[in-house]
Amino acid sequence: MSELTIGVNWLAVGITTFLCFGLGGLWYSPIMFGVKWVEGVGVAIEDGASQPVAALLVQLVGTCLFAWLVALAMGSGAMPLAKMIALTTSVLLVASGLFGDNSLYAALEEGAFVVAMFTIVVLCHEILKLSVISRQERHRDRTRWHYVS
Repeated sequence: MSELTIGVNWLAVGITTFLCFGLGGLWYSPIMFGVKWVEGVGVAIEDGASQPVAALLVQLVGTCLFAWLVALAMGSGAMPLAKMIALTTSVLLVASGLFGDNSLYAALEEGAFVVAMFTIVVLCHEILKLSVISRQERHRDRTRWHYVS
């Protein structure tokens, strides 16, 4: 089981899980693509209707697993594998939408969301990695200066 955790930046997994989940809330809202997506999947949303809690919980878990999987690939130096995971997930989601009789727009929108999530995961990991490297260099420079003087 340890091979599933080696090199994983858990802070980045946690941050990106919530960033991507939040992006999903915005992505599928009327502010962005929600109106046309709702039409494309054939869902009727009524004013004051409650949120689909089970679907949201499954989405949260899936988002965390996606962030973890990409982090695992990145941590082991397998960025091409991470890209293939995202591309495959996106294409299969589009195919699933089309098999479910969703509009092409709705299916492509769902596939594009996976690409957006992947981008957030990668950027967050890289930013955190740069921040750690920068902090280590500052510490090394302070330590070197301390021993020199």
